[in-house]
Amino acid sequence: MIIQLQQGIPDQLLEVILQEVKGIGFKANEVKTQEAHYIVGIGKKDFDIRTLGQLPGVADIHRVSDEYKLISRKWRVNPTLIDLGDGVVIGEGNFSIMAGPCSIESERQIELVVEHLKANEVKVMRGGVFKPRSSPYAFRGLGIDGLKMFHRICRENGIKIITEVMQVSQIEDMVDYVDVFQVGARNSQNFNLLDALGEAQKPVLLKRGISGTLEELLQAAEYIFSNGNEKIMLCERGIRSYENAYRNVLDLNAVPVLKAKTHLPVIVDPSHGIGLRDHVEPMSLAAVMAGADGVIYETHQKPEEAFSDGQQTVNFQESERLIRRMRQAFELRESF
Repeated sequence: MIIQLQQGIPDQLLEVILQEVKGIGFKANEVKTQEAHYIVGIGKKDFDIRTLGQLPGVADIHRVSDEYKLISRKWRVNPTLIDLGDGVVIGEGNFSIMAGPCSIESERQIELVVEHLKANEVKVMRGGVFKPRSSPYAFRGLGIDGLKMFHRICRENGIKIITEVMQVSQIEDMVDYVDVFQVGARNSQNFNLLDALGEAQKPVLLKRGISGTLEELLQAAEYIFSNGNEKIMLCERGIRSYENAYRNVLDLNAVPVLKAKTHLPVIVDPSHGIGLRDHVEPMSLAAVMAGADGVIYETHQKPEEAFSDGQQTVNFQESERLIRRMRQAFELRESF
């Protein structure tokens, strides 16, 4: 059960509602976000919700049987739109493109990517400054100094930033320099990190775990929402299987299923999903037609010289063609 409270509800009315919820045998969980104030009631007892819905201070009430309640589409039919400012809105009805290198490497590299994105009217740049790598000897990013450089150049050019945060201790140093925090597949069930990002009040792109189910992805998103942050995007980035002909299995079944289950935007990462540069474009187009609200992919001026993930990174010429074709595919999808 979700009870949406009226804005500015007095403490005495809130206490009455909490006691009424507990009185019917439900556990009452208070959640206050950037957007609204809720009580999430957990319990199985059958009762007439009108007894709570008519209480002073209650704006709305819904039964939600899903374990993930706040992100469920069973109570919020209208999709969540995430406004990054300057006309950049992510969510249903828009198609967002986010592109950039796997790793931020140098000032010149950032300038070249920004120039490419601006020429193609792409408003969000991805790039890692803290890199989780399988090998401890691989390049692990430029850290906070790299992020500050990334932020400065992008701000000067009207580009928004999405970058990965790996641990709770990094959030405070990063928060002023990012527009979207990315939670990578390896951290998708780092519940301490998810809790902290719920309090950070910056949008979060949450990637599906390497072997994670959709239920686990949705529950992870619920952690963020229940700690106060409604600005969440879900990202399908491929899951591990026994097949070794490509990096991961890009589960495009997940897109329409997630769209049916949650009001949150759904983004697809074809670069990590297939892991092969030549096949990023067809998988991106398939993601568009599957109903994705956006695609995030890797591009670099010289992928063969990239510090990381060059094998799945498209060059600028390939990226320009991909952007054009994704937009054409989105127009076709919307015409159906």
